Amino acid sequence: MLGKRLISTIGLVAVVVGTIFIDWLFGLAVTVFALLGLFEFFTMLEKKGISIYKYFGIIVGVMIPLSITFRFELTKSWELLFIVLMLLFLIIMQFKRRENSGVIVDISTTLFGILYICWFFSFLIKIRYLSGGIGLLAAVIIITKCGDIGAYLIGTRFGKHPLLPRISPKKSREGAIGSLGFSILAAFACKRFLNFSDLQLLCVGTVLSILGQLGDLSESLLKRDCHVKDSGNFIPGIGGVLDLIDSLLFTAPVFYFYISIISQ
Repeated sequence: MLGKRLISTIGLVAVVVGTIFIDWLFGLAVTVFALLGLFEFFTMLEKKGISIYKYFGIIVGVMIPLSITFRFELTKSWELLFIVLMLLFLIIMQFKRRENSGVIVDISTTLFGILYICWFFSFLIKIRYLSGGIGLLAAVIIITKCGDIGAYLIGTRFGKHPLLPRISPKKSREGAIGSLGFSILAAFACKRFLNFSDLQLLCVGTVLSILGQLGDLSESLLKRDCHVKDSGNFIPGIGGVLDLIDSLLFTAPVFYFYISIISQ
């Protein structure tokens, strides 16, 4: 299992390294990951019996990272405009239904999947376009994924006290501490990319570790509700694409806004 996880993680790193120096190519890679993750999410919901608007959601979801990649933003508030129009179309589509039951659930879950996966994950592209974006992007991915590795290694070796057994029985408090330690060490290792003070590096490593674990737990909560073990089977040793990117869904947006604020 550990070997498969390492191979899958190395594969992810290879994709990032192979595309990170060409902005549009990296944007397309993010789009593919978001597309597969959203497909897995909608498939889980279908197994639960929720009639989401799968293909509409996938088309709209893919438009978000593509619009950021190729700079199709019409206004400074284009994302809010996009969300309003998306919700409007979803509501209009309800007029074709034969019955009214399930309208709120179907609209809400479709909209949630698009925002939670495609929009949140697209912040990696936004980070890439910041000044010094390549180094910043490398830092947020390294810190987040090192937290994942630390949680797995320490948790499997020393984990005895469950963290949140109702949500994820295999996750332990020891693993959470391991994630924190690995993320902090990774933050200091990325000092040349970030050019932060030691206190900032400590804070960034701590916050990204916590957010990464929250992202992992959030996806575990969704899988529990849908009664599935993994979001898919695309990636050996990990499961689905959503299982691979879940920790980045929270770290990428927060890191982007933090960098945007301190650089003003």
